[in-house]
Amino acid sequence: MIQQKSARSRTEAVYWQLREDILGGRLVPGERLKFPDLCERHTTSVGAAREALARLAVEGLVCGQVNQGYSVTPLSHKDLRDLTQARVEIESLTLRLSVLNGDMSWESQAVAAHHVLDRTPLFTSNSPDHPSDAWTEAHAAFHQALLAGCPNRRLLRMAGSLREEAELYRQWSVSLGQEPDRDLAGEHRALLQAALDRESDLAAELLRDHIAHTAQLLITCADDAPNAELGGPARK
Repeated sequence: MIQQKSARSRTEAVYWQLREDILGGRLVPGERLKFPDLCERHTTSVGAAREALARLAVEGLVCGQVNQGYSVTPLSHKDLRDLTQARVEIESLTLRLSVLNGDMSWESQAVAAHHVLDRTPLFTSNSPDHPSDAWTEAHAAFHQALLAGCPNRRLLRMAGSLREEAELYRQWSVSLGQEPDRDLAGEHRALLQAALDRESDLAAELLRDHIAHTAQLLITCADDAPNAELGGPARK
């Protein structure tokens, strides 16, 4: 029993470390994840590393190929368009249901999450070109809080999974702050206000625009299929 718990804790630790490295842009799209390197870097066994990668594959953050092992999910403009289409439909529906069904506790949590996001710097001296890890975490928490009032657990899981895949693209892109005319903080304030005012259709429409705008910015600023040579052919 003790050995089983120890193995689970090792797998959990490797999973979270890899996940943070992927979403933080320290492991790049298409990069191969070799077991000898992973075991040495994380001081773990092949079994624990394999289980962690299997969990990340379910989330869409890594992909496995026969006889080639695992790699960070490769990206492309086409994949981003497909992902954006799915997110626009599913997240806007989830938010609409959240606004219609959320209670006072949901309101409070959304306000608190926005407060943290609004007070967290987008950039730091260590991250002058990409959103900082702290801002990325606060941003994800805010959007999760907005959706949390939705009573449909399946929609919540799908929306969360798609949003995590989108984090790969945010790290692939140049800074979101490179668009001087965009008021990103204002978009978040408007989303929160529409939710608190129980304007479900308006909130859903604002979210659709928010997601689509960001995706278009990434397509404009980033090359297609970055680092494809690291992980084999890019997606077509």
